[in-house]
Amino acid sequence: MPFLFFDVKYMLAILPAILIAMWAQWRVRSAYALASQQSSQLSGAAAARHILDSAGMTTISIEEIPGELSDHYDPRDKVLRLSQNVYHGKSLAAVGIAAHEAGHAMQDAQGYAAMIVRNAAIGAANFGSSVGLLVFMVGLGLALQGIAWLGIVLFGATVFFQLVNLPVEFDASNRAKSQLVELGIVPPHEMTFVNNVLNAAAWTYVAATLQSILTLLYYASYLTGKNDSDR
Repeated sequence: MPFLFFDVKYMLAILPAILIAMWAQWRVRSAYALASQQSSQLSGAAAARHILDSAGMTTISIEEIPGELSDHYDPRDKVLRLSQNVYHGKSLAAVGIAAHEAGHAMQDAQGYAAMIVRNAAIGAANFGSSVGLLVFMVGLGLALQGIAWLGIVLFGATVFFQLVNLPVEFDASNRAKSQLVELGIVPPHEMTFVNNVLNAAAWTYVAATLQSILTLLYYASYLTGKNDSDR
């Protein structure tokens, strides 16, 4: 049984996703660096607070957390957590990222369907990601096709999560862009810098989704091909 994690054919199968991910990461770094040099009147935390308060979401708290680009919205605790540079930063990069996370809070408050589905799928996706391929390998090692297919089905939960996550992230960015302009946080002629940061970040999600799809297809085709060769 080949060790598929280092299978050359597998690496070639997911190569498009790897290339897109590398390009997206380069775009994120370059766009973030450029937008970080553009000053804004509000800090990231202040911009997020303004967006949330304007939407009537005064009970959503904003916390500072360690790390770089570790920003996220926690729908369980109703807390928007921003990294130090974003929380305190008075740059277009900081307000853009903070506004994106505020967009997730708005989705949660308004019952955005795709976010509800995504949140419900997180547990299954995490389990499928950590256990699915292991079950697949065990099934191959024991020559138990049913177990191998079960592993593929489990990993399919990860693919489903990634697919649902795409519209959630795109919608949060669209909300952020709209709110920044409507509330006068960022002048329209300066939105190019914010757009570049958020659009680059969106491509990282596209790359992750594509990689999960290609991985699923590769393992399924591997198992199908093995079945054909055994006949």
